[in-house]
Amino acid sequence: MNAFDRYAPFIQDFIYSHDWESLRSIQVAAADAIFNSQDNVLLTASTASGKTEAAFFPILTEFWENPPASVGALYIGPLKALINDQFVRLNDLCEEADIPVWHWHGDVSQSHKAKLIKKPSGILQITPESLEALLIHKHMAIPRMFCDLRYVVIDEVHSLMRGDRGGQTLCLIERLSRMAGVQ
Repeated sequence: MNAFDRYAPFIQDFIYSHDWESLRSIQVAAADAIFNSQDNVLLTASTASGKTEAAFFPILTEFWENPPASVGALYIGPLKALINDQFVRLNDLCEEADIPVWHWHGDVSQSHKAKLIKKPSGILQITPESLEALLIHKHMAIPRMFCDLRYVVIDEVHSLMRGDRGGQTLCLIERLSRMAGVQ
C-alpha cells in the first residue's frame, strides 16, 4: 500500500483540495518509517519541502484510527512565532477529523490552557521553556495529560541542539516521560 492510500480520508481530501499532484519523497519516506517501524525518525530537507506534513500525516492518520486517551503528540518548537504559525496550519488540517491542536506559551490565555488540562487530547505545541514551566507548575496534571503520549516532534532541531537549550530539551523530554509513565 502506498503512502497516500494509507493516509486517513481527511488527509487524502486535504491533499486533493490543495491540488497536490503527488507526495514529495520526504513525505513518502516518512510515512513508511512512521507506519512500519518503531524507530525514531529524523527528517531533514530544505525549507518549504513538506517536512511538517511528512511528520504529521502519518501521526494524524494513526490518531484518526485510534484516538489517544491524552495528548498524543508533543510538538516542541524553538520559537513562539513558529508555534503560532504551525498551530494555524495544523488546526486547519485537524478540524475536520476533530483532532484538537493546542498551543502553550506565554502569550496563550489561561482559559485555553485550562481547557487542555481539563480534557487532554490531540497535539500540544510548546517551547522548551514553556514545557519546563508546565512540568514545574502543573506537575500533578502531567500523568493524566500525557498518559498516552505516542510522539514527540521537535521542529528546527538544529537550532536547539547547538547549545545548552538542546540539552535542556532532552532532559525535559526524559523528565516528562518519567512523570507520565510513558516510554
